[in-house]
Parts: sequence; structure tokens; C-alpha cells
Amino acid sequence: MKAIDEQSAIEFHRYPPIGGEDWSFAFATARARVLDTTLLTRSTFMDMINAPSFSEALAALSSTDYAMGESIDNFAQVEQRLLEVRTETRSTYANLLPEDYVELLRAREDFKNMRLAIRRIVTERPIGTEYSNDGNVPAEDFEDIFEKEDYSRFPLYLQEGVEQAILGYYNTKDIRQIDYGIDRAQAAYNIDKARELDSVFLLSLARMNIDLDNIRTMLRLKMAERSERDLFIEGGFVDISKFVQGLDAGYDTLGTIFFSTPYVEIIEEGVNYLNSNHSFLGLERKCEEYKLGFLQSTSSIAAGPQPVVAHFIRKESEIRAVRMVLSGKHNGMDTQLIKDRLPYH
Repeated sequence: MKAIDEQSAIEFHRYPPIGGEDWSFAFATARARVLDTTLLTRSTFMDMINAPSFSEALAALSSTDYAMGESIDNFAQVEQRLLEVRTETRSTYANLLPEDYVELLRAREDFKNMRLAIRRIVTERPIGTEYSNDGNVPAEDFEDIFEKEDYSRFPLYLQEGVEQAILGYYNTKDIRQIDYGIDRAQAAYNIDKARELDSVFLLSLARMNIDLDNIRTMLRLKMAERSERDLFIEGGFVDISKFVQGLDAGYDTLGTIFFSTPYVEIIEEGVNYLNSNHSFLGLERKCEEYKLGFLQSTSSIAAGPQPVVAHFIRKESEIRAVRMVLSGKHNGMDTQLIKDRLPYH
């Protein structure tokens, strides 16, 4: 039996398993370790947040990958630099890992493009041309496929996503069903791809992300006083029955329901912040912190794809965090609110 097939329940205390070593990835791992040293420290983020002005927040990045010079006078230039850093990061990733891993990365853009296209179709808006060209399906093909409704040209995982999203919408006339359908298709694809690659780490990552999405769904449904049971995604470490039970329970009993899971701290702190601030910022921060902690656990791997994938995801998280902080400074957002959004990893 493959090791990947043994992950049938929660048999870990803090983070799910990451699998063993593979010395064919020795060079890629060494490169990822070097790149890890360039990730921003928390003190750099705090310097940005506490800077008295937007320009001084930018100055805190002067010796990093995000250096933008002194001529930045609008946020569009910041967006462009962040896009350049993301493109450089993805190029590095593609050069370090086999094509199967790169396909998994690019598929995320395919699902984003699909979400955009289907929303436009059901709202009777033009298909448009603003699609990412970073997916497995070129942007121009994406537009043509939807214009001609020739979905058979999509890879199988996207064909299934189209079907789930469109049927979900037309059965309910609820545009949110598009997101739920695509989320399910993407989760299933991630699990299938992890099994295809026989990767314990990728399977853990996929199942953990399903759990975190289900936690978000449960708390958002509770906040909205909605009781749909069919919005949770199968395949995580936590059985869906727990989330359904959580819908019916009071906020003060959620900790008891999820006490046997590694997510109890996320839920309790997310609920506390929600009750105090009527916001999901605390929940989102705790979810991101948990995921980053899991990725950092790959530091125990001497050689393998895990540290490379982990660095890439951490770098993308960092890019989002830089954007969030700079956007907050540019728009005069309250300093504490920015801090509340920033993960502690």
C-alpha cells in the first residue's frame, strides 16, 4: 500500500504529514533554501505598517525583491511591480520542478478564469478578454471556448468544473453556486493530482485547504443565519458532519465540537474576533497562519519537492501581504486594522 493511501483520518496533533525525502530534488531543494532566506521578516512588515506615510512604507522595501525606487506616485505602479515579482517567482518554480507540478500550479489560474467567464455568461455580460495567461489553457483559447460553448476542448478537470458551476447556478438561480461548484471541482482535482503524483505532502495540503474552506463556510453561514448543508466540500480530514453540527450549535460550543481537530484554535480565535469586531479578518489571519505553519514544517526535509512547493506558496502569500499593507498605507487604513490582517508567520 502506498503511504499516500494511509491518510484516512486525523492522526496528527498539529500539522498533517509531509512525506519522505527524495534526493532527485536535491538541487531544487538547495535553491529553495536559498530563496527562503530572502523572504521578508515580520520586522520588515512592521516597519512598513508603522511608517508614517505610504512613501516611507515603500522605502522599507528598498533592499528587498520589491524595491520600487522613489518615483512611485500611484498604486498602479505598485501593482505592476508585484505582478513582476509574481511572474519571476512562477518562472523560478517552473524551472525547478517537473511538468506535473507546474501543471498543478497553472491549474489554479484555469479555475480563476473559469469563475470569471461563467459569472459573465450567467449575468449576460460580454465574455471579455481579461483572462490570465498563466494557466494550462491559453487566455485566447479560453475566450474562444466559451464563445463557442465548445467545452470538450478543455482538460477533463475543467470540463467537470464547468458542468458543476453552470448546473448549480441554473438549478438555484443563486450566483454563489458558481463559486461552490468550481471550489468542489478544484478540490477534487487537487486531490486527484496529489494521488497521481503519489505525494503525501500535496494530498495533505489539498485536504487541509478543504478543511479551512469548510471552516470559513460554516462561520459565514452562521453569521448570515443560513443553514444550507450542501455547501461543504468532501475530502478534507474533518468529516462534513462536524461542520453540519457546528451550524446548529452556538458559537460558544464550537470549541468543544472541534476540540479533537487541529483547527480548534483557528475556530475559537476566529469566533472571538468575529464577536468583538463583526469581521472575518481574525479568521482569515488564523487560517493563513495555520497554512504557513504547515508549509514551514517542510524545513525538516533534506531533499524533496516539498520545500520547493512550500517556498513558492509562502512567496505568493508574501506578495499578497505586501500588497495588503501597501494598499492599506496608500488608503490611510487604520494601523491596527492592517496588523489584524497580517499573518504572524
